Amino acid sequence: MLAIIQAAGWPIWPLLIASVVALALIIERLIYLRRAKLLPPQLLDEVVRVYHNGKITKDVVEKLEQNSPLGTVLAAALRNVNAPRDVMKESIEEAGRGVAHVLERFLTTLGTIASLAPLMGLFGTVVGMIEIFGAQNATGTNPAQLAHGISVALYNTGFGLAIAMPALVFYRHFRALVDSFIIDMELQSVKLVDIVHGARK
Repeated sequence: MLAIIQAAGWPIWPLLIASVVALALIIERLIYLRRAKLLPPQLLDEVVRVYHNGKITKDVVEKLEQNSPLGTVLAAALRNVNAPRDVMKESIEEAGRGVAHVLERFLTTLGTIASLAPLMGLFGTVVGMIEIFGAQNATGTNPAQLAHGISVALYNTGFGLAIAMPALVFYRHFRALVDSFIIDMELQSVKLVDIVHGARK
């Protein structure tokens, strides 16, 4: 592997850096984007129980907000529990936008690496080809040497594609996961609004 990196020349170093960054982001997002951590399954039931018991205090709301992203959205609803339905929904939407921003963190960087890696690989190949043909003299060319030089130049393209493919797969996976979490949070928070305003009638 070290021989390939040395043979590919300096353009492969940005690709190596991009691969390390992409791997770190993928591991971080895999650890962070877990459904049980972000949307605790019994949280809505507990919030509804607290509401029905009339035990909504500032401490309870703050504790709920620190619980999880879903807790942050439900806490915004509880802060406006005595407000009209529209105000309550608006506060939920504002909290939801903030939570969505946190869930989407680093996804833009991962998507950029996925789209940029093949171009970086192609750039390395072009640089390698220029060096190969620039080094050939007009009087004689060794075909075997030329073929070896071209194969070395293509290492960059291959490496760029090898980085881009998994990065793109994980980017799409995380994007779909975040979208499903946001929809789930919206449904649960709307359910809380319906319970609160249904109980008042």
